[in-house]
Amino acid sequence: MDRSGCRHPRPALLCSGTAQSQCQRFPRRLHAVRLGNMLGVLLLGVLTLAGPGFPAPVEPQPGGSQCVEHDCFALYPGPATFLDASQICNRLRGHLMTVRSSVAADVISLLLSGDRGVSRRLWIGLQLPPGCGDPKPLGPLRGFEWVTRDSNTSYSRWARLDLNGAPPCGPLCVAVSAAGATAPGEPVWEEQQCDVKADGFLCEFYFPATCRPLAVKPGAATAAVSITYRTPFAARGADFQALPVGSSAAVAPLGLELMCAAPPKAVQGHWAREAPGAWDCSVENGGCEHACNTIAGAPRCLCPAGAALQADGRSCTHSCNNLCEHFCVPNPDKPDSYSCMCETGYRLAADQHRCEDVDDCLLVPSPCPQRCVNKQGGFECHCKPGYDLVDGECVEPVDPCFKANCEYQCQPLNQTSYLCVCAEGFAPIPHEPHRCQMFCNQTACPADCDPNTRGNCECPDGYILDDGFMCSDIDECENGGYCSGVCLNLPGTFECICGPDSARVRLIGKDCDSAEVDGGDDGSGEPPRGPTPGCTSSPPAVGRVHSGVLIGISIASLCLVVALLALLCHLRKKQGAARAKMEYKCAAPSKEVVLQSVRTERKPQRL
Repeated sequence: MDRSGCRHPRPALLCSGTAQSQCQRFPRRLHAVRLGNMLGVLLLGVLTLAGPGFPAPVEPQPGGSQCVEHDCFALYPGPATFLDASQICNRLRGHLMTVRSSVAADVISLLLSGDRGVSRRLWIGLQLPPGCGDPKPLGPLRGFEWVTRDSNTSYSRWARLDLNGAPPCGPLCVAVSAAGATAPGEPVWEEQQCDVKADGFLCEFYFPATCRPLAVKPGAATAAVSITYRTPFAARGADFQALPVGSSAAVAPLGLELMCAAPPKAVQGHWAREAPGAWDCSVENGGCEHACNTIAGAPRCLCPAGAALQADGRSCTHSCNNLCEHFCVPNPDKPDSYSCMCETGYRLAADQHRCEDVDDCLLVPSPCPQRCVNKQGGFECHCKPGYDLVDGECVEPVDPCFKANCEYQCQPLNQTSYLCVCAEGFAPIPHEPHRCQMFCNQTACPADCDPNTRGNCECPDGYILDDGFMCSDIDECENGGYCSGVCLNLPGTFECICGPDSARVRLIGKDCDSAEVDGGDDGSGEPPRGPTPGCTSSPPAVGRVHSGVLIGISIASLCLVVALLALLCHLRKKQGAARAKMEYKCAAPSKEVVLQSVRTERKPQRL
């Protein structure tokens, strides 16, 4: 164990069979002697096998194989360490299998189902280098890497995954096993010591081209025909979906041996043989390019009119075939003349046979609205930053407010979303955010006036127009009559706080004597709530009254009060005069005499 706490396997002794048990029994001081002796024996054996007259080592036979497009996979049963399995795959011009997607995992399940349960644990090409990994997240492979020296994958299926524990320490290798699968057909990944022998291994091979299985015409003559294929990775059988280049086909009882071949850079191969001429016409059309016919008991290839059979006895040549790089057009008037043509985006070179690319970006006018990038046989159009290519044109990104139905103004948030905003003094309606309503949360705020019509101003509900351009809050509590309890005036509305004498004690609403209260019948005792934007739920809305009308009403009311007071004073004076007259008339005679005497004395005397 090193300082990092990782366990490293001990070096394995080079012993096999009964010799291995004997090596373990002897003291350690004899190990070095036996090790040197065995190394000498092994080296002598290798040199002897490499000499002339001895056959090469027999390659293992796969227990099953599958090809998907250009990739082939094979299962090789038999005990082997990770190093031995990797060397065998490399010797077959492949490598241990990489499982980068669910498609590769399905191939493993298919190979395991055809293996009849013989192989339980199989090496794949995933390993962890010596040492401990970084405790930080290492992705789906947890610090492991493929034998191709990369960590690319979109698939992983670990049998044991401890997300809270320390990362594993190498060297470790990975094997797939169907025994620990949580669901049928889903083998899991298990960490193993690399020197442990697994039950087998999986190899992966890549081929640039493949051939279809041989086509055999049905008939009585071909009923007994059987075909055995052999791939470059030693797979044998009769059931293949595709055969890689280099595969062979043995057709019995015809004694026919064919090979899958393909020209350079081709992806589709064809079956052929070294000997010229056609073979049996019932198998792959005798290998003929055009038609196969049996003449005088021997198969022979035929070519259409105007074409001749080539040296291989199966291909047909035309008068200008292989003379032009792209297309050859024979001249019907002159049998020996022809013309070459090129595909779109190319033009004939000076020799009139080869084709060279046309730089479309040099054309005038340019085929692109802004930027042009030439390609072989074509071109690509690009736009400057801030523009999008739409139907061959560079256009600015569509404004998200282009189709918005905002009542006042639209404010774009990004290239796809927007926000409806309202003018000052207005707020969006909650259930209709694209519309606006007047809103004032103060005792006075500017009115909404029409700039084209003087005096045409509006105020929110619960406010009255004052001075022609200001909206003042209506104090419902000042006028009285709205609440039987304590009235609390709010901007644009009011609330009633019901007292102890009310039937609805400790309730807040519009009227303590009716059911229009907040809080229900149980009495919440909540304090008065703040004002709510929008129309006020209050007594009948006060109409829009001009300030002059209010002044007139006030003056009329004052005059009425003054008139009532004057009438009251007049009635009191009249009542006092009548009472004095009655007292005078009802006075005693003595009083009248006194008054008369007084008047007599005041009269002037005549001389």
